[in-house]
Amino acid sequence: MTWPAARALAASAACPSKPSAVPLGEALGCRLAVPLRALVAVPGADVSAMDGYAVAGAGPWRVVGRVLAGGAPYAGELRAGEAVEVATGAPVPAGAEAVMPYEHADLSRSGVIGGPVVPGKHIRRRGEDISEGAVVLAAGTVVTPVTLGLAAALGHDVLEVRPRPGVAVLVTGDEVVDAGLPAPGRVRDAIGPFLPGLVEWAGGRVTGTVRLPDGPAPLRAALAGAPGGWAEPGAGTPGGWAEPGAGTPGGGSQGGESPGGPDVVVVCGASSKGPADHLRAVLAELGADVLVDGVAVRPGHPQLLARLADGRLVVGLPGNPFAALGAAMTLLVPILRELTCSPAPAQTSALSGEVRPHPCDTRLVPVRWSGRGAVPVGHDRPGSLWGAALADALAVVPPGWSGEQVELIELP
Repeated sequence: MTWPAARALAASAACPSKPSAVPLGEALGCRLAVPLRALVAVPGADVSAMDGYAVAGAGPWRVVGRVLAGGAPYAGELRAGEAVEVATGAPVPAGAEAVMPYEHADLSRSGVIGGPVVPGKHIRRRGEDISEGAVVLAAGTVVTPVTLGLAAALGHDVLEVRPRPGVAVLVTGDEVVDAGLPAPGRVRDAIGPFLPGLVEWAGGRVTGTVRLPDGPAPLRAALAGAPGGWAEPGAGTPGGWAEPGAGTPGGGSQGGESPGGPDVVVVCGASSKGPADHLRAVLAELGADVLVDGVAVRPGHPQLLARLADGRLVVGLPGNPFAALGAAMTLLVPILRELTCSPAPAQTSALSGEVRPHPCDTRLVPVRWSGRGAVPVGHDRPGSLWGAALADALAVVPPGWSGEQVELIELP
């Protein structure tokens, strides 16, 4: 399948979940499903912007009361020649025309003040910052810590958000180790460490990671296991799967995550056609619908997308790290962006530097931004993440490219 077709098919295979109302503390990182509106005006009343005296009419003014922030407002209406002592944020009385700061006031022993005032000065009128009912953030906005503060200030206790899709990760391979220096014939896992950050950047959340030995049986058990989540191997369940809510990674929804377990399962390795690559056979045994079986792209052509009978999507990534990154940007990221209704902005650029196109396949080339266009950084062999670590984006170089501008895919 061509690279553009595979990418489009991956996006179309995703079915966005219904919006969910979650408490503010659980909405961080989700996207708003509806516009955020002000339930209250800001400020909610005419308030003082300074510590001082709210005055009416021309001076001098007789002090007739005192109002603190959070205290009861002044009961009456100020008449000309009257003043009320006010704290910053306290409601000013009806009839107040300005606030005179303490430092400008001359207070006599008889409770009369004088000093300069500017009409309207130091009074924040109701709704001056945000009017009640105003739309302050659009649907699709990422909920940041500041968004939570804004929502609370506007009277919200819950937010309607798109749940963050859950992604379960299966790392396969007898030769793969996850700590220390690898012995001869072994390799460090470089895919498992970058996936959580990539998934978070694309709007999802890794709900758990399981390391599996080679062989069809562990992979079959993991893919066919309970959809609510799983624990590390050795937890007493086949392939490391555990019942939902068992206190394991991925055991039930958390915060703004999709309920009912992972939406996507990512299998690292086992997607090629070698003697240790069992993913295709296992998917066939499970009755999965294979949507993408190989993509004409370099690196990353032995990638795979399938749908299990229960609706979960399975993304198969090659075992080489840069090939896995390219495949994840081709299949996984479009799925997550579609699930969260957050399409990536389209970017194009000229390429500045020598790039050799492939006659049949799309090439994904690590590049850096520059005033001359996108500059290839090199070091882009399938087994190395060096070039991708130096890069800002991947340039999409189509087959037979002849120098025209190319699409750029921003890297996390």
